[in-house]
Amino acid sequence: MRGPTALLAAIAISTTALTVTAHAASIDYVALGDSAAAGPLIPHQIPGTPCARSTNNYPSVAAAALGARLTDVSCSGAEVGDLGGNQFGHLPPQYDALDEGTDLVTLTIGGNDIGLVQAALTCVNVLPEPVGTSCAARYTAGGVDRLATTITAWAPVFGSSLDEIRKRAPHAKILVAGYGTYIRPNGCRPLQPIWDVDANYLQGTVDKLNTVLRDQTTARGGT
Repeated sequence: MRGPTALLAAIAISTTALTVTAHAASIDYVALGDSAAAGPLIPHQIPGTPCARSTNNYPSVAAAALGARLTDVSCSGAEVGDLGGNQFGHLPPQYDALDEGTDLVTLTIGGNDIGLVQAALTCVNVLPEPVGTSCAARYTAGGVDRLATTITAWAPVFGSSLDEIRKRAPHAKILVAGYGTYIRPNGCRPLQPIWDVDANYLQGTVDKLNTVLRDQTTARGGT
């Protein structure tokens, strides 16, 4: 699992060659993705857009560190389909920000595609164990982990999105940032009203998604 600090370090290390060869001209950097990239609730929010995008999200911090020209089209709530579609019915496709002159692309996506936030909300339980129902038990009833199955089925969809990024930005370094540790082992009751078993299940699901992001990315030469 990589937090923001490790991510920024990875961006810096992975773009060293870019920085050396392009020091005379800024790196053209395009940031794609969902709320994990856009940074809702992080001060300061950019007005005039429904994307809840922050001036201090990780693309902005990385761009400042690299001296890059940033085009940030990340948007809260985005799914893979919004990369090539019109999110909210009117936003341009995120892919449109890419071209042959793009040097660096970062992407965080997937949480909305598999319904991770919605699943987490169903796990909120203010009652002490064993009163009530475990959401982990519900999602794995019958010996089938429904969220894990969804992640596995979604993997080639994500792979296709990386192929499209490469097609549109053939010379770019592609970096995919996974999701962080949202729930520590055994949870954090009562601060997080989730049973221990459900906390571990949810974070385990995040880990499964990160594995898919990593495997699909590295298989295509990304980082």
